Amino acid sequence: MTASAPTQPALASRFDPPDPEFAARVRASFGRQKAMALIGATLSAVAPGRCEIELPFRDELTQQKGYVHGGIIGMIADSACGYAAYTLMPADASLVTVEYKINILAPGLGRLVARGEVIRPGRTLSITRGEVYAESAGRSILCAAMQQTLMMLPDTPDTPE
Repeated sequence: MTASAPTQPALASRFDPPDPEFAARVRASFGRQKAMALIGATLSAVAPGRCEIELPFRDELTQQKGYVHGGIIGMIADSACGYAAYTLMPADASLVTVEYKINILAPGLGRLVARGEVIRPGRTLSITRGEVYAESAGRSILCAAMQQTLMMLPDTPDTPE
């Protein structure tokens, strides 16, 4: 079962972010995420309503069968979707995940690429979807699909309290 990631020209977008400095704001926020640093994830692409996070395969991230743990897959999908929504928020806002549903469709073997995109931005709640691809031996396999709801926190900095 092989599913190739859809080709997207430089993460093209249909959204117009309210903050022209959205990419720098997203990159700065990602840089403060100690959990992403811990697992070795990197922010590889940012565009209005879209985000991509990459994670090299490491044995330390696997479960007992040698696959990347589902919690790690969910973690990068959650962040990719969250940052996709964050690109469309005002500069003085932050966000939190309210809920998500993830389906693990195939083992996480190889480098993982999580792609998040906004389905519907809202004044309070935004809906996103994400896909995580496992890339190995020249193949890209869809290993997880997610749908997420996020809540915007207006006038709330995206920094530690």
